[in-house]
Amino acid sequence: MSNPIDYAAIFIQFLVAAGFIVTTMLATHWIGPKRKSEKKLDNFECGIDSQGNARLPFSIKYFLTAILFVMFDVEVIFMYPWAVNFKQLGTFGFIEMLLFTGTLLLGFFYIIKKGALKWE
Repeated sequence: MSNPIDYAAIFIQFLVAAGFIVTTMLATHWIGPKRKSEKKLDNFECGIDSQGNARLPFSIKYFLTAILFVMFDVEVIFMYPWAVNFKQLGTFGFIEMLLFTGTLLLGFFYIIKKGALKWE
């Protein structure tokens, strides 16, 4: 059984970290220079001057590609511990991984069927 006193060190460390953050933010706000100019307040993007409206819509395919990357990246994250413990998990672990991979492959084939990966 653990007592609340066992968590005192964690609580103190949290308070010190939060205090450091607040102190640093306040000190930089009070001590730092406050020179505002048109050049300083102008938008800057990768060394290229801004042109037009930033709210123009663009293809959803960029977002879809990013989401697909994350989905299959997470699949690999789950497969690594399974591969390390393959012998200990036995047949049951192998069947579970087949179901997991099969579910993701169904999603992948659905994406291909819908043409989500076709760029024009």
